[in-house]
Amino acid sequence: MTRQQGPTDDVVIRKAVESDLPVLVDFLAKLALHVAGGPHQHLKEEEKQRLMHVLSTSLADLDKHLVVATAGAEPVGMGYLYICHAQGIWEQADEVECKTGFIDDVWVEPAFRQQGIFRSIMRELLSYAELHHVQELILEYAVSNNEAKAVWSRLGFQPTGVRAAAFTQTVKHALAEQP
Repeated sequence: MTRQQGPTDDVVIRKAVESDLPVLVDFLAKLALHVAGGPHQHLKEEEKQRLMHVLSTSLADLDKHLVVATAGAEPVGMGYLYICHAQGIWEQADEVECKTGFIDDVWVEPAFRQQGIFRSIMRELLSYAELHHVQELILEYAVSNNEAKAVWSRLGFQPTGVRAAAFTQTVKHALAEQP
């Protein structure tokens, strides 16, 4: 657990617990709407339950670290890191295990931004990654999210590829039109 230093000294970054999950699901919905730039909407009940299950299973998994930032007793942010293990692909004398940390779903409530909470969440995620010998961190953000691009770039993240998306029907029609 880390305590925030600075203007909001009562902010604590801690491992999430089961009772945090409903508000963390709300944060995920806010993040999705922020990225999409759409109007406020409510999640379907089955999607809330799916997200609750996903987050709940993360709590006990040593390859996943779900944290919550609280100001007093109020949750004001979250961060999530999961670790993937892979074997090296090159022939060498010893087996090499490569560990990659995927940073996912970092959110700070708008009223609590510009107070160092994001950096504190990231320090906690980085500390966990280092403790588990993670060599590389990867994340995704929407190309249209200039705020995210600026924040991640300041931390040293640089685009290394392009992830493109299309609806299956769009691809199907395009293939039908091509000889």
